[in-house]
Amino acid sequence: MNYFRYSGDTLACEDVDIERLAQKYGTPLYVYSLGTIKRHYRVFDGAFEGIDHLVCYAIKANPTLALIYLLAKMGAGADIVSKGELLLALKAGIPADRIVFSGVGKTPEEIKAALEVGILMFNVESLSELEVIADVAGRSGKKAPVSFRVNPDVDPKTHPYVATGLKTSKFGIPMGSALEAYKRAMQLPSLEIVGIDCHIGSQLINLGPIKEAMLRLKALLSELKALGTKLRYLDVGGGLGIRYDQEEPPEPSTYAETIQAALRGIESKESAKQTLILEPGRVIVGNAGILVTRVLYTKSQEGKRFVVVDAGMNDLIRPALYGSFQRIEKVKKTGAPVQKADIVGPVCESGDFFAKDREIEGVQEGDLLAIFGAGAYGVSMASNYNMRPKPAQVGVLGKGEALLSKRQTFEELIQDEVVPMALLEEKEGVQP
Repeated sequence: MNYFRYSGDTLACEDVDIERLAQKYGTPLYVYSLGTIKRHYRVFDGAFEGIDHLVCYAIKANPTLALIYLLAKMGAGADIVSKGELLLALKAGIPADRIVFSGVGKTPEEIKAALEVGILMFNVESLSELEVIADVAGRSGKKAPVSFRVNPDVDPKTHPYVATGLKTSKFGIPMGSALEAYKRAMQLPSLEIVGIDCHIGSQLINLGPIKEAMLRLKALLSELKALGTKLRYLDVGGGLGIRYDQEEPPEPSTYAETIQAALRGIESKESAKQTLILEPGRVIVGNAGILVTRVLYTKSQEGKRFVVVDAGMNDLIRPALYGSFQRIEKVKKTGAPVQKADIVGPVCESGDFFAKDREIEGVQEGDLLAIFGAGAYGVSMASNYNMRPKPAQVGVLGKGEALLSKRQTFEELIQDEVVPMALLEEKEGVQP
């Protein structure tokens, strides 16, 4: 559910007309319904009511500071994958002891920074990484809290680019190697084993793979107890899907019931002390955002119709990267006959499209289009390809609206560039 609705013939975000926002802030423009984000968080968090749990928002889904601040005020922790995300989470007001550090390529610098602020734990993804964390912690005089990300080799039945739980994935430690990994961690005095982690992928629609992964994790937990480990945290990842087209994703309550049912009975006294950690991203912000774009040109050639808009793959890369479906509607309905068209951007790539052979109410130059489901992996994956500035972002709550980030300027695009005149103006063959 989200709070984007048509008021008469015109699309509104909560109680604010999208047309007015586009006129005020320009296009392309990201618009977020803050009411939707608040509702999604409450529903997800509430699904686990009655058990000890921590919801850590996956910052990679959307790193906009104001949105993270909003979630921090509601009690969210953070799932991070870089030092930049660590600093962002802290700046937004998320306490360090509610931050989980995931990702396969943590650098020594990042590990040290996370240790210094006292994060909740590192989700370790390889034995090589384990040794580096132990070394950094030892030299820093600290004890690093670690859990292992265990790869259960479960097919999540999602896009292969976002499937992370298969044995061919770069993520995690194979389940068959998990016991040896924990044994090694127990030998390193600068480490504290605090948990176990399992995340099988993103945009999960089918709960069967989640149940299978949890059952495999449950079996492993019994073996770990026999080793003498006392795990305080059970991180089951995130990845719950949303509706882009005709998908029917499960409700958070059903998702929660599936996880709890699969894990029920794990070491009664020990499990009572375990905190369940969840890492939702897309399900919180995905359908809370749209990308508003203006039609620049229309053209027909060789029996094919094109609608050229001012947003490009640099603003929203999901259709080009994943071939993903994003619902697209006119901001102002006019009753024009439906036409079939490719909706494309101005970027100099044939892959720069938002939809192909899409049926949409007839559009004219100057019309505004809304690309739905753009709240997750939209601005977070945006780039400056073709020297295009990143879009402005606006948040709406009820009748109020505010700028969350301004549109980049040309000067900002080149502010870090340097022209070394002494080198470039030297004559050929002459050393400066």
